[in-house]
Amino acid sequence: MGELSLDAAAPRDQKPQITVLIATRDRPESLARALRSVLELQHRAFDVVVVDNAPTGDATAQMIAKEFGQEGRIRYVRERRPGLARAHNAGLRVIDAPFVAITDDDVLVDPSWLDHIATAFATSPEVACVTGAIVAAELVTPAQHWVESHLGFSKGHERRTFDLGPNRPDDPLFPYTAGSLGSGANMSFRRSFLHEIGGFDPALGAGSKARGGDDLAAFYEAMTRGHRLVYEPAAIVRHHHHRTYEQLHQQVRGYGVGLGAFLTKVVIERPRTAAVLAARCAPAVRHLRHMRESSVTRDSTSAAPIVFDERFDRLRRLERLYTLAGPWSYVRSRWAVRNQLEETSI
Repeated sequence: MGELSLDAAAPRDQKPQITVLIATRDRPESLARALRSVLELQHRAFDVVVVDNAPTGDATAQMIAKEFGQEGRIRYVRERRPGLARAHNAGLRVIDAPFVAITDDDVLVDPSWLDHIATAFATSPEVACVTGAIVAAELVTPAQHWVESHLGFSKGHERRTFDLGPNRPDDPLFPYTAGSLGSGANMSFRRSFLHEIGGFDPALGAGSKARGGDDLAAFYEAMTRGHRLVYEPAAIVRHHHHRTYEQLHQQVRGYGVGLGAFLTKVVIERPRTAAVLAARCAPAVRHLRHMRESSVTRDSTSAAPIVFDERFDRLRRLERLYTLAGPWSYVRSRWAVRNQLEETSI
């Protein structure tokens, strides 16, 4: 009967309690916009934890007190140490809800977002993680169109289940290609699973020397520990993509370094995977080449192919080059975390 209470059609007082976790840093206006969308959620059994990560001042705390001071569902946590994984872990320490829905401070959540997340978890008690669709909140610059078409936020329009058994995809490098499972701006977990893995790796993620990869590592752990992950396209958040090429370049750099750092973590903690990765590289390259040849990149709002200048053509190549910086970045990041006397898990 406990599983029935997870259904989106269940009465509101029988729906599971879900905590929405948002990490932020020095973006009070964007955060306010995101929080207003969260408070419009149809799923009423929720609360919100905002983690103010290494802020340079009190603007975020003041904004929350002024605009949401009477809203009892919002809790404010301050984490002085920089890093997205640290921020998420700080939030997880004060959360007791059975499910945690994580998003960013630059999104607008769909009113039915949590309802669809709850329904996806209800498909099986083996589901440890649910990811959802990330679509553009606006498409007004070439950089935003490039993100929407090339950066991989779209994972399709059908619900998919992933595991290492009957739901294993046709991908020679799965589960190392964890980025195909979802993105950190729209990921939800059973809290018990996050405690099982000790929270997010503080040596990964934005704000660390590794720049990213914390979400990939969590997805990978879900797969390799025998759990399932569900991608639910109806669980939608609308993301404000970067507007300029310069901002996009930094984002691509973070993704590239983060991917290399994540793979380095996998090899360090599971040395046997190095041989597995090497053996699967050749079929993976053939698989990717076939996918590229059978697809045509198109604008999400038009049937016409997108045309970009040479700067955008360079971004894909740069992302692969930045991946090569991931190993050294992750080693440096692990060393920095180890040298700090801190609580690194939840």
